[in-house]
Amino acid sequence: MSNLIVILNVLVILGLVVSAILAVHFEKLLSSVIALGVVGIFAAAEFLLLHAPDVAISEAAVGAALSPLIFIVTLKKIRGGDDK
Repeated sequence: MSNLIVILNVLVILGLVVSAILAVHFEKLLSSVIALGVVGIFAAAEFLLLHAPDVAISEAAVGAALSPLIFIVTLKKIRGGDDK
């Protein structure tokens, strides 16, 4: 059972790092914002694995939902809906 948790922990951290690198690498801002939301999901999953459910819920609400939503709405208002 312990090996399974270690493997899951490594996979979540690997996903977090890959999605963070993709968020920086993408040229389109909308793709970067979506990758940033994925970073928030992986961070929330890691907090759940570390037995911190209160922090995981906060990270899921803010890091995976609210922040990307604010960025997307801002991009749509600035650009008039077209993604360059």
